[in-house]
Amino acid sequence: MNFQVTVLKVLVSYPDGFASLSELKRDVAILATSGREWSERTTKLAARVPELEIFGQGLVERRDGGWQITEAGRSVLARMEAQSEAAVDPQVAAPGSPAAQPALLAISGSVRRRLQRRKRRRPSSNDARLSFKAS
Repeated sequence: MNFQVTVLKVLVSYPDGFASLSELKRDVAILATSGREWSERTTKLAARVPELEIFGQGLVERRDGGWQITEAGRSVLARMEAQSEAAVDPQVAAPGSPAAQPALLAISGSVRRRLQRRKRRRPSSNDARLSFKAS
């Protein structure tokens, strides 16, 4: 499993792109134990950007007890996914063409359901901070 790609994928799954460290660790652990397919897919994506360094390139920022994906991070992830899609189907063609929409990595149904259940059970860290400040 490529940790940096997994972090980008997890962060982009949150509406504001922010996850507390505990949320991030939990989601990465789920994906890391979900089987060989996830590892193979993230390794292929990482090979498309071999110099990937999520903090050094400003793709992810540390803040408020967690990590947040930046616009640059979203852009790099979309580019990796578009290149991956084009490699699978040459008809998708060049990035920038209307058909080259970034494809979301397929996460098995059971893993996706586990992630969704856990997110529904726990308020996001932003919700917790807002309710704490309001008290």
